[in-house]
Amino acid sequence: MATRLILLFTLTLFTGLSKAQSTYYPPISQAAFWDTVSPKNLGWCTDSIEPLYRYLQNTNSKAFIVLVDGKIALEKYFGKFTQDSIWYWASAGKTLTAFLVGKAQEEGKLKLGDRTSDYLGVGWSSLSTTQENAITVRNQITMTSGLDDGVSDKDCTDKPCLVYKADAGTRWAYHNAPYTLLDKVIETATGSNMNTYTQQKLSTKTGINGLWFKSGYNNVFASKARNFARWGLLAQNGFKWNGTPLVDSAFASQLVNTSQNLNLSYGYLWWLNGKTSFMVPTLQTVYPGSMLPKAPKDCFSAIGRNAQIASISPSKKIVWVRMGDAPGGVLDDVPFLLADKVWAYLNDLMCNKTGTENSARTTAGIYPNPVGESLFIIRSGTYHVCDVSGRLVKMVNARNGESVSTADLKPGTYLLINELGQAQRFVKQP
Repeated sequence: MATRLILLFTLTLFTGLSKAQSTYYPPISQAAFWDTVSPKNLGWCTDSIEPLYRYLQNTNSKAFIVLVDGKIALEKYFGKFTQDSIWYWASAGKTLTAFLVGKAQEEGKLKLGDRTSDYLGVGWSSLSTTQENAITVRNQITMTSGLDDGVSDKDCTDKPCLVYKADAGTRWAYHNAPYTLLDKVIETATGSNMNTYTQQKLSTKTGINGLWFKSGYNNVFASKARNFARWGLLAQNGFKWNGTPLVDSAFASQLVNTSQNLNLSYGYLWWLNGKTSFMVPTLQTVYPGSMLPKAPKDCFSAIGRNAQIASISPSKKIVWVRMGDAPGGVLDDVPFLLADKVWAYLNDLMCNKTGTENSARTTAGIYPNPVGESLFIIRSGTYHVCDVSGRLVKMVNARNGESVSTADLKPGTYLLINELGQAQRFVKQP
């Protein structure tokens, strides 16, 4: 009897300790130290590591990190890129801006419902006074400003570039200019520039060090790959660092939840998975299904041009980040297809399937990309080929691995859309 009690006590104690184990957070002051966990000890299928690395190398990656419950499980650098190299986040940095907006609101320095003109001044756009006054900070942070994203330069923040397309809140469009103007909103509201405010509210508390710099009209954040991973770790844990909230909990939740009813897969400048539909940049088409079919349903991602990506799944306790050049040398504002492909490789590595769709319901799989005179479609079916305006160009009936002629397509970007409305982007070369 005594032996059984001792055994029961030991098991209970062990279980309690296991449940009490918390997420690991790397030291703020020791940038070089970060605890690791072996993929083998995680029970992963380690033979899948090299195929993942080959894919990353073939798609012009420079840095790749996978965290499991905060510890580094994989860390790989390519070419001359090292742990100390600095790279830009591109539009993945939009998520940092969203955090700063929330912090400013928490401190009572602005409200999401405030008119943008309260901070930029009257006449900051080419809209009428009534149209301009309808645009709020919330519209800027949800990509629903109503400004025309079809102008010749979507990055341009000059008044002549900011023209009316629709009433604020009635149209979702991925548009850099109104987003970029959030920086001036933050600076006016707080009295601090972006670097100072980031340092005060984020860097000193998490070790997420980096620098905002001007690139054309855009303000871009740059850092080392590990700082990008720290950002993912913070997001994975509800924007708390080692138990300390860095922003109001209600706002933290909204950051990574649907922010409007037009694009269900968009939060406060974060891309969301597991929703019933999604939209992509440049198009007004609403596609059914999850944006990343191979990713966990609760996955959310910071995604920037040329595949600067931090992708997070709280349920899997996984964060992965990728930095590098454009995959295949093709510019892409939001390369979600690469993000989905990386999750597919991670599924193999974890010896399981975590995606939101089974293989029969996922996108086709196409190569090469960019394409020349012919395109290979891996999965059979009927497909629509649409241009970037959503106009149907042609229909294709394909068999597994069949070569489809693209000689009749003009050079440019196209979408291959399957019978379920799931889309893959490809580029026709000149």
